[in-house]
Formats: sequence, structure tokens, C-alpha cells
Amino acid sequence: MKRIHLLSILAAAVAMLWSCSTKNELEPSVAPEGGDKSGYTSDDVVGGEGGVPGEGSSNGGGQAQAGRVTAGEWRDLDNWLFWSNLMTNKQADQEGSDYTEFSSYWGFYTNNRVAVRVTDVNGQPQRDVPIQLKRQGSVLYEARTDNRGETNLWVGLTQQEQSVDASALELVVNGATLEQALEVTHWGEEPKWNECTMAISATRDIDIAFIVDATGSMMDEIDFLKADLTNIINTVGSKHSDAAIRTAALFYRDEGDEYLTRASDFAANVSVTTAFIDKQTADGGGDYPEAVHTALEKGLQDLSWREGNSIRLAFMLLDAPPHKQEDVIASLQKSIPLYAKSGIRIIPVAASGVDKPTEFFLRFAAIATDGTYVFLTNDSGIGGEHIAATVGDYEVELLSDLIIRLIDQYLQ
Repeated sequence: MKRIHLLSILAAAVAMLWSCSTKNELEPSVAPEGGDKSGYTSDDVVGGEGGVPGEGSSNGGGQAQAGRVTAGEWRDLDNWLFWSNLMTNKQADQEGSDYTEFSSYWGFYTNNRVAVRVTDVNGQPQRDVPIQLKRQGSVLYEARTDNRGETNLWVGLTQQEQSVDASALELVVNGATLEQALEVTHWGEEPKWNECTMAISATRDIDIAFIVDATGSMMDEIDFLKADLTNIINTVGSKHSDAAIRTAALFYRDEGDEYLTRASDFAANVSVTTAFIDKQTADGGGDYPEAVHTALEKGLQDLSWREGNSIRLAFMLLDAPPHKQEDVIASLQKSIPLYAKSGIRIIPVAASGVDKPTEFFLRFAAIATDGTYVFLTNDSGIGGEHIAATVGDYEVELLSDLIIRLIDQYLQ
């Protein structure tokens, strides 16, 4: 397995929270073609003399310098025609690649989208509103609105349906059936929003978990992670001192390794999480795929996510796909919709070693849970080679700044 900076990413992300329960059986107990790099220079990453260190290097006294890893972000839900064209082979890359096969490869189909927006009478977004999509009394999908009052539900996400009779569908919003005809967004269409007006009390409580691939040679970059902690903690803490922030971490490997998963449950004191991270080491793996499905299952079973009114983010840091096995695919098809039902946004962070099938699996997971796709880039010169993400224009950012920005958005 290639060297990656997942551990450094994780602690950097955890550290962003300084201020300072849903637990069930499976339910909760590379630059693009034409990518926009405007505003980015090497000085933004290096921040001093000596250039960008190579993998495992540090800047004097054995201490790595903070804020060097670079990344991009792309939210397919906000660029739906781009995604639609990829899924229908109307937007091939320069090599003419066909991406249509990845839906059937992973068993996730996004051709029938039901976009929902909930606001109050003044047009203010209503966060964490539970919504069910039903057909003839059977629940097809469940989700909860985000900070924009928006969420997306799916007809045939894991069992493809080519055509859908929208008149047979109904939305149940916070327990009340919506008395209006529904709009279904199909390929080639801009999102059709199903609008709903209601008021619901909202808090700024936030749970942030980090699900981390701990296989391979990653520990040499932990210094970069630790160096980022103070800056991220101070920045997020000063912006959101009124938010009740909890963090958790779950590390995973693969069958036959020393362990499959190892977790530190949610804590209001972020030092609990960072102390757990500091004790972890990277080892095992061997083959390319890892126990991603087990990590997602345990992220629901072993982490005590808050119930009710709150914000829930799961940063998933990895460089390898799940195993391509029937039982693994079935597990993913079960657990990912459960993340959506609980309002947990999966935000994958793709490191070096991620190939195209893995990229598209991660994007399916983000789409299905109202998350976004984050990918490391080669601009920092740290770590292994990162493939070019098949996305439109994006801005290269320092990973720590990107994570802070995303948390800021969800806390708005």
C-alpha cells in the first residue's frame, strides 16, 4: 500500500474542535483537467524557507511544519448536470473514459433524485428535519435536512429503477405527510426542489467523527498532523465558542490484521480524541482493498451519535476501496442509507493510492448522505502520487483550511 497522510489528516481534522445518543445494532448504538488554482501559490503551502518537505520530513528539531497538505473539494449534489453527464457518458475525460459502469460495479444508482428544501415562513432554512420518502406505505429512503434546510432522497438507490411514477410517491416531513405532488429529478435535469414550510427548533450541537484507514506506512506523516492541531483548534474554537462540539475516532484495518476496528467514542473534551489518535500506529493491510464496510458498520454501532437536533459529520480518510464481494456490497448498501437516515454526512478524504473505482465509490457515499468529496492533491509535494479527480474547476486549499471551512458551513 502506498504511503499516505491519513493520520496527519485525521488529527488535523480532530484538532479543529476545542470548545469545550444514537446507538443501535446497525443503526447508530490530483488536479482536474482545467482545475482552478487561482489564488494558490507554493508559498501558501510552504510558509517559509526550505521548500516543501518530502514524505516524512520535518522542519527543524524534528517538528513538522503545520499547514502543508493540500486538497480540493467537489460536491456532486451542487453540480448535478456534471455528475449526470458522467453517469450517462456525456462528459468523457480527455482519454474518453466511460464512468457509467461504476454504478453497477458498486450497486449504487443515483438516477432518481428527490430533492427537498425545508424553510420557515420567513424563508430561513430548517436544520435536521427528519424526512421519509414513501411509496404505497413503504419507506424507500430516509434523511435529515442540513444547514441549508436541504436533503436528498432516492428511489432505487441500491436496486435500480429506470422509470418512476412520481404520483405514487409521498413525503413525510417531521411526521406530517406533505400534501402536494412530488418532483423527481432524472438524468439531464437541473434539481427540482420539493419545497416545504415549517418551523423546528435547532441547536448548534455538532458531532464529528473520523473513520481512518490505519493500514500501511502512514506514521511518518503524523508530525504534519500534530503541527496543525493548535491552529485548527484555535480557529474553530474562536469562531464557534457557543457550539457544543464532540469528537470521536475509529481506526480500521483488514481481516487477518492485528485488529479490524478500534474506536474512541464521542467526547466533549477533544484531548480524549487526540490522545487516542496519538497512540495509533499504521500496519497491516497487504492487499489493496480494506475492511471499509466493517468500519462503516462500526461507525454506527460503536459511536454514540447524538439523537435529535444536532449536526453530524463523518470524515472518512482512506486510500483503498472496500473488497469487491457480494456480502461486502450488501453491507455497504445497508449501512450508507442508515447514515443518511441518522443525518450523518459522510465526507470522504481520498489520499494517494485511490484509483477511479474507489473515487466513484466515495462519491456515491457522499451523494447518498448529503456529504461532499475531498481529495488530496500533488501541490504540496507531500506523500505519494494522487490521481486527478474527475471533477470540474475547483480551488486548491490547505487541507486544514478546507476542513475548517466545511465545519464552518455546517455550523452556519
